[in-house]
Amino acid sequence: MSQDESTTQYAEEMNLDELRDEIQSIDREIVEQIAQRTYVADTIAQVKDEQGLPTTDEEQEQAVMDRAGENAEQFDVDSNLVKAIFRLLIELNKVEQRESR
Repeated sequence: MSQDESTTQYAEEMNLDELRDEIQSIDREIVEQIAQRTYVADTIAQVKDEQGLPTTDEEQEQAVMDRAGENAEQFDVDSNLVKAIFRLLIELNKVEQRESR
């Protein structure tokens, strides 16, 4: 079954309100995951600070971007959009790390 067929079948099984409820639930999960990611990134920042390491790690950032692209392709999502989201997440973490130092 193609993704379009699967999406159509899914939409037929749920009404608009149910679909919107599903989106609302997914959105909450996304924000929860961002919060969890930010917490872990803050912990990384503390470790970097304790070890006298710089805030920015270009090699690690590239590894994150590469993984984001691979994951996007695995789930058939536009990798450029996913990478843009991850770039924002990285920048958010860098700003918070700089403010906490």
